[in-house]
Amino acid sequence: MRTIVFGGLLALSLAGPALADDDGPKDIVDIAVGSKDHTTLVAAVKAADLVMSLKNPGPLTVFAPTNAAFDKLPKGTVEGLLKPEKRFDLGKLLQYHVTPAVYLAKDLKDGQVLGQANGAKVTIHVKDGKITVNGANVLASIRASNGIVHVIDAVLLPPEKK
Repeated sequence: MRTIVFGGLLALSLAGPALADDDGPKDIVDIAVGSKDHTTLVAAVKAADLVMSLKNPGPLTVFAPTNAAFDKLPKGTVEGLLKPEKRFDLGKLLQYHVTPAVYLAKDLKDGQVLGQANGAKVTIHVKDGKITVNGANVLASIRASNGIVHVIDAVLLPPEKK
């Protein structure tokens, strides 16, 4: 087992593939940076200082909200979270989109619960071949050198602490 530090949290994972070079497969960050639909997510990952965490060898599953998903949040939410003093809160939100293991679409089962990097859990539902995570639709899945990116149409909001 390898210990991975993700945004200040410790996560245990099995050994994964080595970091890719420029000619090899793209990692999760490279995929997001190359997508015109994920510029808000990329800005948030940079603001939360989580780029290197998502470039680690993994394995990681990232549920990646599109720009349109971020646009659905109340006005001013994204701008507020991108402020330096909100870095910790932004990091927790982003960590709720990451599972320290690889779950390909074919591996996701109805009612399955996944532990996220922030310590909370998400629930998968599969109906008629359509996959949702906490109600967000999985629009596409892209394999990365260090895991998988599932593109989703909503921002996952961590549960309130009791």
